[in-house]
Amino acid sequence: MRPENLLVTHHQRRQYCSVGCPILDSFLGGGIPTHSVTELVSESGCGKTQLSLQLLFTSQLPHGLNGSSLYLYSEFPFPHRRFHQLLHSFRSSHPVLFASSRDPCDRIFTRDCHTAHDLLNVLLRLESRLKNPKETRLDIKLIVIDSIAALFRSDFDNTPNDLKRRSSLFFKISSLLKSHAHRFGIAVVLTNQVVDSFDSGEGSSSGGVRVGNLEFMYTSGRRVCPALGLSWANCVNSRLFLSRHEVMEGVETRKRRELHVVLAPHLPYSSCEFVITKEGVFGVER
Repeated sequence: MRPENLLVTHHQRRQYCSVGCPILDSFLGGGIPTHSVTELVSESGCGKTQLSLQLLFTSQLPHGLNGSSLYLYSEFPFPHRRFHQLLHSFRSSHPVLFASSRDPCDRIFTRDCHTAHDLLNVLLRLESRLKNPKETRLDIKLIVIDSIAALFRSDFDNTPNDLKRRSSLFFKISSLLKSHAHRFGIAVVLTNQVVDSFDSGEGSSSGGVRVGNLEFMYTSGRRVCPALGLSWANCVNSRLFLSRHEVMEGVETRKRRELHVVLAPHLPYSSCEFVITKEGVFGVER
């Protein structure tokens, strides 16, 4: 078999989890890819958690992944109010699919994680259940971790030994996530926070090292970079950046939100404006 044949075979078996919006799906080349780890990066309030919750429902669609999802959250409390708003919207927009007594919540599993070691243990135990989805009735096609940065916020100091232990844990978690994604055809989505960037050199990550398509990341008038640094940047396959800015329209000011492709093996750099409504997250036609 020739190398190009391997690429074709891999592309043919890859599926995409619909975001629930034709504009965003088209922008992302079909949605969130399976067999891959996708990271959503933004400051608080830009919509990464709302987009993550939306994926829990769209992953159940026949043209999505037609499977269950696992939501691992480290940001407390669980966003019950927003979850139920999206649940109502999802039921209303797919009345035929849920005309019977079927409840979309039956295909969403949630679990809190307080530390990175909690997450590691969950991922280790998950493997045996993913191998036998019929026996466990756990046909998981989407794993969401919200957020990865929060798990490393308090357990490690800024010392050489702790930074070494942190990087080691990065790679263990990343290796398990990529293994689950590839072996079981799962789409993995992580959310990450940002920190203010004061680097004098070029790059969207610390140390002046450029990672991906964006030379700099800006949101709310600030230059930022993803939390967890360069070591973590090597642990994901794709990175999407959500930004927000105030723009003048006539005499009024409004918030403009954009989704940027920072890093993706299957997508060039591009950006798409989006809005957040009661019904969900939706792209804006240019």
